[in-house]
Amino acid sequence: MSVETSTDGQVALTERAARRIAEILKTEPEGSVLRVAVNGGGCSGFQYDFAFESARAEDDLVIEKSGAVVLIDPVSLDFLKGAEIDFVDEMIGAAFKINNPNATSSCGCGTSFSV
Repeated sequence: MSVETSTDGQVALTERAARRIAEILKTEPEGSVLRVAVNGGGCSGFQYDFAFESARAEDDLVIEKSGAVVLIDPVSLDFLKGAEIDFVDEMIGAAFKINNPNATSSCGCGTSFSV
């Protein structure tokens, strides 16, 4: 399993997102990490999936920052190269947001995209 940092140019994790993930991981079972994946579906063709789990695959990209651990599988990484995972807290709600330069369009709620 390779360990990558958020500065490797593949996927960046903002400090806000890292702090929020680390905060959530404190309430999850020991050894849990956040898996970020891209799945087919949503109104624009692809959608982001966030899940806490403890299973790590040998070929996962592992991002560690400020107590947060994020896993991304190789297929999802193809869609996320150059993306930034952020956490926003706005009047309409708080959520993780992926700023993805590979997305050519997205839906109004920001949970699905097309390439």
